Amino acid sequence: MMKLAAGSLQWFIFMIASSIAAPIAIAAVFQLDPAQTAGFVQRTLLVLGVAGIVQVFFGHKLPINEGPAGLWWGVFSIYATFVGVIYSTPVETLQVLQSGLLLSGVIFILLSLTGIINKITALFTPVVTFTYLMLLVFQLSGSFLNGMVGLPNEEGTVNLFVMIGSILTIFLAFWLNRHKRQWVQRYSVIISIAAGWIIFIVLGQATFHSATDHSIIALPEFFAFGPPILESGVFVTAIFITFLLTANMVASIRVMESAMAEHFQEKPAARFRQAGFAAGFNTLFSGAASAIGSVPIAGAAGYVVATKSPDRKPFWIGCLLVAGVSFVPFIINTMAQLPAAVAFAVTFVIFTNMIRLAFLEWKKEGNSERGLSVVGISWLVGVGLMFVPSSAYTDLPVAISSVLSNGLITGTISAVILEQWHLRTSKSG
Repeated sequence: MMKLAAGSLQWFIFMIASSIAAPIAIAAVFQLDPAQTAGFVQRTLLVLGVAGIVQVFFGHKLPINEGPAGLWWGVFSIYATFVGVIYSTPVETLQVLQSGLLLSGVIFILLSLTGIINKITALFTPVVTFTYLMLLVFQLSGSFLNGMVGLPNEEGTVNLFVMIGSILTIFLAFWLNRHKRQWVQRYSVIISIAAGWIIFIVLGQATFHSATDHSIIALPEFFAFGPPILESGVFVTAIFITFLLTANMVASIRVMESAMAEHFQEKPAARFRQAGFAAGFNTLFSGAASAIGSVPIAGAAGYVVATKSPDRKPFWIGCLLVAGVSFVPFIINTMAQLPAAVAFAVTFVIFTNMIRLAFLEWKKEGNSERGLSVVGISWLVGVGLMFVPSSAYTDLPVAISSVLSNGLITGTISAVILEQWHLRTSKSG
């Protein structure tokens, strides 16, 4: 019982720590007041908890936590720049985005009904999966390092105490992850987060802000910004984003399947269509809950490997806790006080396992010459676009700018196209 409780709590803290930043950042760009921000965070956590439960019971049935989709994050950020230009108020813009999420949910279901989702899964060869995983690490490494030195901040300079705290937390997390005692390895994430938080308190880099909502229980408000507003631009965006999110979901499932087979000798049955139906429901729920859309997170594989915990039960109980505490403002406010640098430092250690998983995928590739050609071009495209500022795409349609501003997706698309071209030309030759 203690093992189950500790494992569930560890999943709960990991999911909260890796998800809390996105809704806060989106609320900031839409200039939501503290009460609206708290509501947005509450609804997003509810969606993430429910989405994980739906997937593990009815979808892919793997311990993959749901997180705010980077693509939706990008779309929300881009649409925020339309306030006062295309849309009169931030609330009207959010109403349009609600309709986009609802449309995306319907498209997910249609992709599963028609079987198109299975055709997408066939595109994720070992080379494409390797490219995706490495680009994921490249894209997130900048955020990790910036967060671990206290950036961004008002001064625009490195915070020495934050950097020291992050280094100490990283060393501790690596030591715990490789500890000779199995139970220490299994609970290394929760111990690292707790110890890191204490380190930052000692260094004076952890602050606590009083809650804006003092009620014991707060029920989420559906369609909080008003009824959805459907318009042609968001319809096109929803179609394009859903196809990309489907590819993202497939990649995350593939990575977890490889991790389960490599480290735990488990070969779970492929359930991509079921995962697509679950993703459709979850995205519809996101739209109705006026939250940000979710997607299965590839980093879950690194977490499972690091903690040696492939069991589903602690995972779904952790998801249940995330959904449950979304109704308790005090707990949400307390968890939101976790220093961002602690979350980045612990996740940094977890993501080192992603690089290992990537090279295990590469070993499955039979034609290394062809594979290196695909990887080289895809990395140049993907990594190169990561250095282009998002503001450079403001004059382009949202559907295009949201893709070009995401080097991970564009690089992965490049890998899929090049890999298929090589495979077809080699067959015809």
